[in-house]
Amino acid sequence: MADGDNPLLRDFDLPPFSAIRPEHVEPAVDTVLAENRQWRTDRLAAGGPWTWDNLLAPFEAAEDRLGRIWAPVSHMNSVVNGEALREAYNACLPKLSEHATELAQDEGLFAALKELAASEHYRELAPARRRVVDNALRDFRLGGAELSGEDKARFKAIASELATLSARFEENVLDATQAWYKVVTDESRLAGLPEQAREQARQSAADRDEAGWVFTLDFPSFYAVMTFADDRELRQEVYTAWGTRASEQGPHAGQWDNSETMKRILALRHEQAQLLGFRDYAEYSLATKMAPSPEQVIAFLQDLADRALPRARQELDELTAFAREELGLDELQPWDIAWAGERLRQARYDLSEEDLRPWFPETKVIPGLFAVVERLYGLTIREVEGADVWHDDVRLFEIHDAEGETRGLFYLDLYARRNKRGGAWMDECRIRHRREDGTLQVPVAFLTCNLSAPVGDKPALFTHDEVVTLFHEFGHGLHHMLTQVEEPSVAGINGVEWDAVELPSQFLENWCWQREALDLISGHYETGERLPEELFERMTAARNFHAALQMVRQLEFSLFDFHLHRDYDPEAGGRVLETLWAVREQVAVVHPPEWHRFPHSFAHIFAGGYAAGYYSYKWAEVLSADAFERFEEEGIFNTETGRAFLAEVLEVGGSRDAMDSFIAFRGREPQVDALLRHNGLDAA
Repeated sequence: MADGDNPLLRDFDLPPFSAIRPEHVEPAVDTVLAENRQWRTDRLAAGGPWTWDNLLAPFEAAEDRLGRIWAPVSHMNSVVNGEALREAYNACLPKLSEHATELAQDEGLFAALKELAASEHYRELAPARRRVVDNALRDFRLGGAELSGEDKARFKAIASELATLSARFEENVLDATQAWYKVVTDESRLAGLPEQAREQARQSAADRDEAGWVFTLDFPSFYAVMTFADDRELRQEVYTAWGTRASEQGPHAGQWDNSETMKRILALRHEQAQLLGFRDYAEYSLATKMAPSPEQVIAFLQDLADRALPRARQELDELTAFAREELGLDELQPWDIAWAGERLRQARYDLSEEDLRPWFPETKVIPGLFAVVERLYGLTIREVEGADVWHDDVRLFEIHDAEGETRGLFYLDLYARRNKRGGAWMDECRIRHRREDGTLQVPVAFLTCNLSAPVGDKPALFTHDEVVTLFHEFGHGLHHMLTQVEEPSVAGINGVEWDAVELPSQFLENWCWQREALDLISGHYETGERLPEELFERMTAARNFHAALQMVRQLEFSLFDFHLHRDYDPEAGGRVLETLWAVREQVAVVHPPEWHRFPHSFAHIFAGGYAAGYYSYKWAEVLSADAFERFEEEGIFNTETGRAFLAEVLEVGGSRDAMDSFIAFRGREPQVDALLRHNGLDAA
C-alpha cells in the first residue's frame, strides 16, 4: 500500500475515522517509527551545540506525529472493538513499546540533553521548556538509560512484555463482560426495576433477537439490577457474573482468566523497578508523583480509614437492621447491599436515583454543562456539524474563549453499547503544539462514557450519578483543552503528577450539587419544569448517604493496589488474593464471598495508568475539595475565582509542579478539612 493510500499517513486535521481500516494501522505505525528513528540518527550525527530549536522542538514534533496517528487507532480499539482491529492494534504494541524504550535508552540523545541542561542556553529557556528538559532527563533515568549491557536489554524486554500483557488483561475483561447476558421471559421477575431499565432490557433483547428482556454486564444494566431488582436470585446471578469476570470462577470460569496475567505483570514491574535501583514498584511509581514516599501514602490512606471506619460500621449496622426489620432479610448478602441501601435511602429521604432521572434529560444536561463552564471560564461551546466520527451516536464540539480564539475540540460518545469498553474516560486525540512553521495545533479530546441510551422516542434520561460522571470526564477534558502551554510533553494533562491529575475532574463534580448550577443542567424532559425545591432538598440531604461505606471501599482499592506493589516478594509471587483479603481485614466492612474475583477486572492498575497509584483519587480529592471551598467562600460562579482557577491550574498544565499551581490558586498548601466536611465526616 502506497503511503498516499493510507488515511493515517495523510496530512489530516481531524482523524478520518470512516476511512481507517485495520489494514492501515501497522503500515502507518511502521512508517512513522522508521521516520522518527531516521530523524534521530541524522540529528544526533550532525552534533551540537544543542538548543531547543535543533533538538527538542523537532523531537517533540516527531513524537506528536506518532501520537496523532496512534490516538484514533487506540481509541477505536476501545469503542468499536472488533477482531481485525484488535489484531492490528496488538501487532503494534510491541513495536511502540520498543520505540519508547529505545528513546528512553538512547545514549546519544541522553548525552545531548545533559549537555543542553548544563548550558547557558538552558538557563535562558522559558520555564515550560526547562520543565520539558528536566522531565526528559528524569524519564531517561526511569527508562533505563543509565543501565548497561544485559540490564538494559532486560529492561527493554520487560517493557515490551508489559505492554502486551496489559492489552491482554483489558481484552479479557471486555470479552468476559460482552459474553455474559441474562434472558428473562417472566415479567414478574422485573419487579422493582424502573421503566427506563425495563425498556433498555427490552431493546437489548430485540438487538439479540431474543424474546423478553436481556440484562448485560454493561454498567447501566448491571447497576439497575443490583440497585432496584426485587428478585434476589436475579441479583445474585448478575452479581456473580460481574464479580467473577475474567477469572477461574463464575459462569465463564477459565475462559478469559487473568490470574496468570496479573502475576506476570506484578513480577515484571518489580523486576523493572529493582533494575533501576528502587526497592519496589511502589517506590518507582512515586518518582513521578506528588506523594514523597510510600510511607506517606500508606499513612494518608490509613488516616482516612481511621476517620471513616467507625461511621462505615455504623452505616452497615443500620442497613443490616433495616434489611432484617423492614425487608425480611435475616442475613444481608453482598448482592443485597445496593438494593437494600436504595430501599433505606427511599425510606429515609423519600428519594431514589430514578426519581431524579426525568429531571436530567440529555437535552438539558449537555447544554447545561456547557453553560456552567461558560460562566466559570468565559467560554462558548458549539457543535461542529457533519463531523467524521466512529459511530452515529458521536458528536463533535468546539470550544472558544472570550476573545473568540479556538481553544480545543472534543468528541462526545455518551452511551453504553456492544464492543465498547466499559467505564468512562477522557483521552487525548491531539495535544496543543506550536508547530515548527509557527502555526498552532489546538488540542482535541475524546470524552467517553457508558451512560443510559435513549429508549423509544424519549431523550436519554440520566441518573444524577451519571451526570456527576459526565462532569468528571469533562473536567479532565478542560484540563487537556484549555492549556496555554505549547510544548506537548507538558501541555494539558501531560507532565502533571499522576496523583494531581484528578484535581480538575473531581473539582468540576461539585457543581452538580449547587442549586444555581442545577437550574442550568436539569429540567423535566416533558415539561421543562425546573427541579422542584423539595426534590433538591431531599437530594442534598441524601448526598452523604453511605458516604463512609463508599470511602472505605475506595480506600480498600487504594491500599490493595499499593500493598500489592510495595510488598511484592519474588519468592512468594503475586499473592493477589491474599493481599486483598489482608487489606479487607484492615479496612473493609463489607466482605464479598471467597469466590469473588474483583482484581481480575481491576483494569485501572493492570491495564491503565494507576499501578501503585490508585490512591491518587483520594489524594486529588483533598485538592479538589479544598479548591472548591474557595468558590463556596466567594461564590460558585464568581468570575474572578473562575478565571484564577483557569489561569493557575488549567492553563499551566504540567509546566510547573502541581503543588505550586495549587498554592498559586488557593494561597496555601491543601488541607483535608474540606474533603471530610463534604463527606459528612468530622475534621477532628
